[in-house]
Amino acid sequence: MRSYGLGRVLAAVPTALGVATIVFLLIHLIPGDPIEVMLGETATIVERQSLRAGLGLDRPLHQQYADYLGGLFRGELGTSIHSGRKVGELLLERLPATIELSLAALVFAVAMAIPLGLLSAKYAGRAVDRAAMLGSLGAVALPNFWLGPLLIMLFSIELGWLPVSGRGSWAHLVLPAFTLGASMAGILTRMTRASVLETVGEEYIRTARAKGAPESAVFAKHALRNALTPVLSLLGLQLGALLAGSVITETIFAWPGIGRLTLEAIETRDYPVVQGCGHPGAACGNRFGGAMAGPARPFPAGA
Repeated sequence: MRSYGLGRVLAAVPTALGVATIVFLLIHLIPGDPIEVMLGETATIVERQSLRAGLGLDRPLHQQYADYLGGLFRGELGTSIHSGRKVGELLLERLPATIELSLAALVFAVAMAIPLGLLSAKYAGRAVDRAAMLGSLGAVALPNFWLGPLLIMLFSIELGWLPVSGRGSWAHLVLPAFTLGASMAGILTRMTRASVLETVGEEYIRTARAKGAPESAVFAKHALRNALTPVLSLLGLQLGALLAGSVITETIFAWPGIGRLTLEAIETRDYPVVQGCGHPGAACGNRFGGAMAGPARPFPAGA
């Protein structure tokens, strides 16, 4: 086990280096100059050159890349060129909001998907099953940038039940958690249904029925316990996807997390912050999680 874990760590090194390189090149090569964003169009050439030199942006790109990698190996993410604060401090400041939103979306997805998947499997082929599968397909297909504004118009503007944006009480969490967790709920529903249907066809299930065990006991005690194993594996993978995919949702609902920080840094061309938000540690974590959890099929056969 130890050698296997060491092998996964070594295998993740090229991936981490690739992620770091891609993030660095993308933010430096896309159009836009952070100096113009900070000083405006009325600044003189001398002012621009002075600020560029002070921030170290006048050096060749390969030297900036070498400094960036050196900082990563030392555990330093640099300093924001826009606010002057340490990137690590900005990330730690925004991280609790992102974790809160991701966990809320996860709880919502599990609370909706597991019962719905079990109900769909129990009444496979009937109207309940067809409705559940159609709803799960719609949840997967609806993009966050469309679903979020739709929920705001309905529940915040038309009905006035929930806040439009921001972070405060539990009411502020409902719409962004639903938006972020809808796609995951659809995937888990289909996975749960397929896994239960596959399990109920096993020989030990038929043996339990032959012994005269009640159908409810067979379903709850034998089928459900074994059917949820692949669902839990998929759940671990999807949690990493929630943490990494909250940029759009946090922006729509003005949620003060890392996703919104990333977009703000891109708009202001704040290179160190964008590079810190795209730190390869996240990619390594997803890689380890996927390797340890084993293969998972978002849409298994029969889903």
